[in-house]
Order: sequence, then C-alpha cells, then structure tokens
Amino acid sequence: MALTKAHKFNTTQKRTAELAKALGHPARIAIIEILTRRNSCICGDITDELPLAQSTVSQHLKALKKAGIIKGEIDGVRTCYCIDEQACQELKELLGTFIKQIQTENCC
Repeated sequence: MALTKAHKFNTTQKRTAELAKALGHPARIAIIEILTRRNSCICGDITDELPLAQSTVSQHLKALKKAGIIKGEIDGVRTCYCIDEQACQELKELLGTFIKQIQTENCC
C-alpha cells in the first residue's frame, strides 16, 4: 500500500489543521464567543443570538463538537453545549507554538 501525501504530516500538524478548520467560519467563532460568556448553553439559545436557521447552527455545532472544541450533553429533549476546557488549552498551545514559529522564521 502506497503512502498518501497526508501520511507525511505529523500529528501536531494534522491536529492544528483540524482545529483551524473547525474555526474556519465566522458563525463558529460567534458560537464559541457565546459559549464563553455562559457556563452552558442550549442550542435554541444560540440560535436566538445568531442570524442563522436552527439547522445551520446545528451543523456548525456538529463541526465544533467533532473537532472536540465543544461538548454537548443531552438534557431531556435538548442538548446543552459548553466549551471543552481541555481542547481550548490544546488549541492555545498548538496555535501559540505555530504563531511563534512563523514569527521567528525568516520571511522573504
């Protein structure tokens, strides 16, 4: 079996890209900002604060949850979402290291 180009990237590079991709939409940034202002949040509450349909908000929540940036707990018929503190720390470390690296590398 031949290795694909994706196999040539290390775990840190892959995870940083995964997190960056999950953050790659303004609605997802807005959702994270909403969740950081609250201890937990119900999907309907998020929809009330964004100019998006509930189904669109749900898709963005799904992407953030898949990347591990947020957690969701079922509470009856609703799902309560909150920031995953461990993932936020990982994001801070990975992006901080990446930013330091590109700032110290010779450019042009």
